[in-house]
Amino acid sequence: MHNASLSKLGYVLALIGGIILLIQGILSLIGTAVSLPAIYASPLGQFGYFAITAIILGIVAIYGSKRLKDLMWTVVLLIVGIVAGGLGGLLVLLGAICALILHFA
Repeated sequence: MHNASLSKLGYVLALIGGIILLIQGILSLIGTAVSLPAIYASPLGQFGYFAITAIILGIVAIYGSKRLKDLMWTVVLLIVGIVAGGLGGLLVLLGAICALILHFA
């Protein structure tokens, strides 16, 4: 029973972290396009690269949260959590650490 609850906790943490990363990336992309002058209203403006990276990492985290029982996806989500940073990245990292504990316990 203990393994099932830790597995569920890892899944939920990684899923919520991925959703936060995705929302944060979309809001950052919209905010960048709205706040810049018309001449620089490109989605790849000042914070556009962060927004696109956060969206991609959020999608990877949401997809990988269902596959945490596989060691490869656990390592991928560890890397996503480290690279993403912030609250979403921290939650993804904690979810991957829970899954890593299950792999080696």
